[in-house]
Amino acid sequence: MLRAEDVAAVACAQHGDPFAVLGMHEGKGGLSVRAFLPQAGRAEVIDASGTSHAELERVTADGFFAGDIAGQREPFAYRLRLTVGDDAWEIEDPYRFGLILGELDEYLLAEGRHVRLYEKLGAHEATLDGVAGTTFAVWAPNAKRVSVVGDFNDWDGRRHPMRLRQGAGVWELFLPGVGAGALYKYELLARDGTLLPLKADPIGFEAERPPATASVVLGTPAYAWTDADWIATRPSAQRHDAPIAIYEAHLGSWKRAAGNRFLTYGELADDLIPYVAALGFTHIELMPIAEHPFDGSWGYQPIGLFAPTSRFGSPADFAAFVDRAHDAGLGVLIDWVPGHFPSDAHGLAFFDGTHLYEHADPRQGFQPDWNTLIYNFGRSEVVNFLIANALFWLDRYHVDGLRVDAVASMLYLDYSRNPGEWIPNRFGGRENLAATEFLRRTNEAVYGETSAVTVAEESTAWPKVSAPAYDGGLGFGYKWNMGWMHDSLAYMREDPIHRGFHQDRLTFGFSYAFNENFVLPLSHDEVVYGKGSLLGKMPGDDWQRFANLRAYYGFMYAHPGKKLLFMGGEFAQDREWNHDRSLDWYLLDDPRHQGIHTLVGDLNRAYRALQALHELDAEPAGFEWILSDREACVVAFIRRARDAADFVVAVSNFTPVVRHNYRFGVPGAGIYSEALNTDDPRYGGSGVSNGSLAAEEFGMHGKPYSLNMTLPPLATVILTHNANSLSRF
Repeated sequence: MLRAEDVAAVACAQHGDPFAVLGMHEGKGGLSVRAFLPQAGRAEVIDASGTSHAELERVTADGFFAGDIAGQREPFAYRLRLTVGDDAWEIEDPYRFGLILGELDEYLLAEGRHVRLYEKLGAHEATLDGVAGTTFAVWAPNAKRVSVVGDFNDWDGRRHPMRLRQGAGVWELFLPGVGAGALYKYELLARDGTLLPLKADPIGFEAERPPATASVVLGTPAYAWTDADWIATRPSAQRHDAPIAIYEAHLGSWKRAAGNRFLTYGELADDLIPYVAALGFTHIELMPIAEHPFDGSWGYQPIGLFAPTSRFGSPADFAAFVDRAHDAGLGVLIDWVPGHFPSDAHGLAFFDGTHLYEHADPRQGFQPDWNTLIYNFGRSEVVNFLIANALFWLDRYHVDGLRVDAVASMLYLDYSRNPGEWIPNRFGGRENLAATEFLRRTNEAVYGETSAVTVAEESTAWPKVSAPAYDGGLGFGYKWNMGWMHDSLAYMREDPIHRGFHQDRLTFGFSYAFNENFVLPLSHDEVVYGKGSLLGKMPGDDWQRFANLRAYYGFMYAHPGKKLLFMGGEFAQDREWNHDRSLDWYLLDDPRHQGIHTLVGDLNRAYRALQALHELDAEPAGFEWILSDREACVVAFIRRARDAADFVVAVSNFTPVVRHNYRFGVPGAGIYSEALNTDDPRYGGSGVSNGSLAAEEFGMHGKPYSLNMTLPPLATVILTHNANSLSRF
């Protein structure tokens, strides 16, 4: 029996179980069909041949139709013929189609163990019972009603309410005739009857160009990849003994087109990829490319975690960008942000009328530093959502690794909080046990199912960040060495006359260089918020500033650890980075800036060519001290390959003084040749050079031999041993 209260609830979009009312139902006298069709004047039920079986009665003025099919007891695939005046058209009824999620999907989603949930949730083009359309599914267990709204139903939440799968808390619906490119959102009614702001799909695969906020029907992204050879060789290219030199880029401001327009993914593939490859980098790291509402967040406040930002093109365009990078021999890392999310009304905040994704208590669920919300890492469905998202980028976009942002903010419950503003864990401590377990599980999933890598931006002394989870670690492959970056830059800011008093800042990093698998980062964080550029941090006149930067880069590439340099650093961008404009490419017309550019390319090629500079980056056997001369501001050390006889010597002079007859110990007899000298005139240097030097049997610094060398001013020199001249790589 059709109850009046059910009709009224459907008509005002208050019914939580629309399939119980709408569609075809069996009754005592046969079949009946009910539909809510506010766009129609008349409606009749027809079969595949177009034969009419019943005209439906308009039960309510706002468009609820119902009618019986007398004598018919066997359900059939019907359609609805609608008319308004002289206009007539036919539609499929969404409420005649069966379930979308399978029982196993429902079980895994409820358990929080569906690591490929993006194959089921979200909007997917599909064909059901021979009818083309799109399936929609969204997790909102506490909503009273959820509807799909879009340009296909005039954004009317009464038209397409969804079915709730109670076991998983997922609402689902198949909409015939809706295909790729359709705009949509979800309209949710909270348990208390509050109509919530329209929500973008948490697992939407494409989004409108901001500031518009709708999701776009796309289906799980498909692309005809051509990178099988790259994927096959990727494990060896990302091991701890491989050379990894990363170019960090913000796609919106690396280069702009005329009129300050963003470049497209295709244009970036044409320009950025060959540029980075020609400089000798092994990887390019993209600041977050998941869809985000505000340009000024640089992507670190994402909402569309499954959608490449539409600022630069379509998801297929982004896939092509990655494919092109692989073809050029470049790995692609992306910044991944599970640490927080913005509170924009169309996003995850208070999603179904409850704190679904975030903690309800602001002492756990609000991040004061960024005015953002924090995921509830203690909820299995939220953890599943995030792990599935990590795997999604690796699976569907062939991304080679994830750099995980702001790990420290997840690890510590009192991160950036005063006493009384945080809740201790069950042991009374400050460690976020749920977040720790989430990070371990994420890394286990990435390394268990892919050959990609993970990199932690973690700024504290938390132990074993890059140790395997089975060994008590967090399971990351690499960790940014924030301590090295802070200390070494602080040293470089000092006037050379004072550096001797701060020598420990330069050398302290060697004492813990092998505690983790480190990446040495000179990232975007060092050139924003009034910090100036890297060149701007260097003291002295113009010649000294450039020389300081060259010496610093040489020291960085000789130091144990993988390398990362933010865009613009490769040609000594002079002003602070501004996300709203292009880098200052005209600077390359200046020989001083071009010299830095040439040096970075040569450093990358030396780093890759000389096994001693990379093979034991993460092992103590790869490093040996020669000296740290505080008075002269000189350091010298040895880097070794796995074959201990394969080594290089690095010497840095951080004063503008040419030091003649500077003697220091070396481990063996033979010829030591300058493989790279940052004072080379090609780089803008003064040209103080030694060429090749013969070791003398005169022991120093605990070594059996020594070199008598002229140290160029404000320079780093890398010497190869018993090798042909490797001055050009």
